Amino acid sequence: MKSIRARLFTILLVTTGIVWLSAIAWIYLSTKAQVERVLDARLTEAARMVGSLVSSQDIAIGKAGAAAAIVAVPHASYDRQLSCQIWGFDGTLVGRSESAPGKPLTLAKSGFSETSVDGETWRVYAVTNPELGIRVLVGDNLRVRDRLVADVIRGLAFPALLILPVLAALLWLSVGRGLAPLNAMASALGARRASDLSALPDNDSPSEIKPVIHSLNGLFARVSTVRERERDFTAFAAHELRTPIAGLKTQAQIALGSSDDSIRNNALRQITVAVDRTARLVRQLTDLTNAESGELEDDVGHVDVGRTLQTLADDIGQHHRNAASVLISAELARLELGVNPSLFMAGARNLLENAVLHSPPDKPVRCGLRQEQRFLAITIDDCGPGIPEDELPKVRGRFFRGRNQTAAGSGLGLVIAELAAERMGAVLHLENRAEGGLRAELQFAERAIADGAA
Repeated sequence: MKSIRARLFTILLVTTGIVWLSAIAWIYLSTKAQVERVLDARLTEAARMVGSLVSSQDIAIGKAGAAAAIVAVPHASYDRQLSCQIWGFDGTLVGRSESAPGKPLTLAKSGFSETSVDGETWRVYAVTNPELGIRVLVGDNLRVRDRLVADVIRGLAFPALLILPVLAALLWLSVGRGLAPLNAMASALGARRASDLSALPDNDSPSEIKPVIHSLNGLFARVSTVRERERDFTAFAAHELRTPIAGLKTQAQIALGSSDDSIRNNALRQITVAVDRTARLVRQLTDLTNAESGELEDDVGHVDVGRTLQTLADDIGQHHRNAASVLISAELARLELGVNPSLFMAGARNLLENAVLHSPPDKPVRCGLRQEQRFLAITIDDCGPGIPEDELPKVRGRFFRGRNQTAAGSGLGLVIAELAAERMGAVLHLENRAEGGLRAELQFAERAIADGAA
């Protein structure tokens, strides 16, 4: 059942029906018990009355039908309900009411009993008079008793059945009225333009709908942030790609139009530099997209830190032959982390590449390990100019290029490194070294260390 209105209507109708049927069952049982107590009391009173009249000789023993005068007729539908018999101790029927059968209603000497006479079940009360040698029997036909209770229940159930359609209609209208705020919210959302991501008002909304509105407003805010980020990303990426592409075209025109070999070779070298810069930018854009997608977040594996950093260093050295070298400490060679390999490589590559490009060729970049009580950190130290203190809060912004930028930089390396660290559950920490240069740390919790790693 996909309709909330139909589901609520069914639940309310079934619940109301169950309560109503339970009430009728309870009324039936209590009414039956009460009727039995009242009629048993009437049997006792009638039997004692007949016995008293016989003792006072107001009823002459031996007269046929003498006992009939004491039987009450409460209602036309239940006439002749009570039957009375007077039996002698010798088994002689002394007298009986008009509706009483000719056989004894019970063989019990005194008190209540139930017997079957001529196919009818009787509830009988017996009173014994030893002085006169007689027994007075007053009985109720149980079939008549059951009919009395059934008529009471029928009187309750019939109005209930008549009112049930009215109740169902009221429930349906009430549920529809209760869901009106949801319909109003759906109409408001349906009338919105696709570009309208403003928050929904919740001042007059019911408390049950406010969590939905708050969740939608949170979603709108996140979508708006993502759209703004994508808009900026597209604009910045187009700007960054336009510069090397324009340079490529210019240098290609110079190479084609010049007959001087030195000018042509220089133009070709500039083309190579521009191609490398463009390739790096495209790779960084791809890394950023993969890191932001979150698809790799659950793909956890074992990362041999020392070997991975050495592979990255060799690859960077092939692309930047005149750049600084990379030295990896022996401690990292014995370290394994239980993190996503692709995210680790994306973050480490950009940190290493930034360090190599900012360091002088004769001063190596050093990769080491620092362990604290609650975490361990992979450190990457360069010997470059560092980052001005006023720019440290800004360097994690997309396409931000500070005063100490390099020609090959695009302003995405630290963004990718930080995003990859967040996806791995790590923290990227940046600080200027006292001796000069920048230290970048990937800080991992101790639980990230793979089993069996040193």
